[in-house]
Amino acid sequence: MLFRETDLRQLAKNLKFTKRTPRKIDVINLLAAVCTECLQGSPSCNDLAARIQTLSGHTPSRQAVSLRLNQAFADLVQQLLEKVINQKVTGNASPGLEPLPAFRNYRRVLVQDSTIIKLPGHLFEDFSGVANAHASVCNARIQATYNLLDHRLLAVTIDPYSKNYQTAAPELSLQKDDLVLRDRGYLVMDEIQRHREAGADCIYQHRTGTTYLDPQSGEPIDLLALLKNQGALDLEVLLNNAARTRVRLLSVPVDVETANRRRCKAKIETHGHRPSKAVLELMDWTIFITTIPAALASYGLRWRVEIIFKAWKNHLQFPLLHRVSKLQLAILLKARLLIITACINLALGTLERTLRQNYNPQLSLLKFTRFLSKSPARYCCYDQRQRQNYPKMWDALA
Repeated sequence: MLFRETDLRQLAKNLKFTKRTPRKIDVINLLAAVCTECLQGSPSCNDLAARIQTLSGHTPSRQAVSLRLNQAFADLVQQLLEKVINQKVTGNASPGLEPLPAFRNYRRVLVQDSTIIKLPGHLFEDFSGVANAHASVCNARIQATYNLLDHRLLAVTIDPYSKNYQTAAPELSLQKDDLVLRDRGYLVMDEIQRHREAGADCIYQHRTGTTYLDPQSGEPIDLLALLKNQGALDLEVLLNNAARTRVRLLSVPVDVETANRRRCKAKIETHGHRPSKAVLELMDWTIFITTIPAALASYGLRWRVEIIFKAWKNHLQFPLLHRVSKLQLAILLKARLLIITACINLALGTLERTLRQNYNPQLSLLKFTRFLSKSPARYCCYDQRQRQNYPKMWDALA
């Protein structure tokens, strides 16, 4: 049992959600109704009332349910989410997914990323989004941090769309002996210095416009000329920040098809502003900035957090929201995150361990999430095909 009923009722009293013994809408049944219905879409108060009737036998009105979806209940769901994130589970790591020699010096290997979900337009002032003279689209940004070593979500936040990568980057709590894998959007020069000062390491992909300095002369290096001359790079450079942070610059050439695909994507994403010739030519290489000796193979594991987002959007109805208030939106999204975090942090590692020990198949996160949300799938393991997947990437590092 995730939470004891006595603890839930005491928490409800502490948060002033419950002031006396309820007649129809008990906190246990309301929480169960919200968590059950929110995975099927965006439930109305009628849906929740019907679910409470099924659970308890009482028949609350939709108005009564609406009144109970208040700030105290939102605070209760938030505290439960924090408890699940902070809860430690013995033996959560799975054989075959244990720390490898590449990570023997690290206590945590963190991947951080964000995803965008579309919200009802009337919430634009609260969450911002994209607008022009003719239309506006309201969005929210969900940030997540995942520890690859113990398969746990360490932080999940729901932020306004205007809170971009670089604003969120300094909020990541760093510890000594951390390794952080992030998207290039999080690349801030002072962030790499913060890793250095905390005794942590990091890996980033190169971002267009980043300037690197020669350690001897202090002059900017011509990255494209070096790549054309040497083909691949592995050298120390200085970042163009106040601390002149010392990092390693690594690059590997990519095949023509990959490079052309990158160029097409870049032209589309610039919305008519054609990238410069130099920027397009740099796409012939994959370029990394890192503070560690071996980075290229490890960085591929960052894809894990993107698979998590894909599972949320495809199978847990994150994009499906009707016209609700800001408070009800927070309750629905946090309830979904509560279920997701509990399943990933408390169930996924145990199932992976059991399957590895007894049957040897590799658990698919996407199929596992689909099974939890709809239960139509018979199996939750990867197909027996020679395709690259997360466990195979992990095993390849051994």
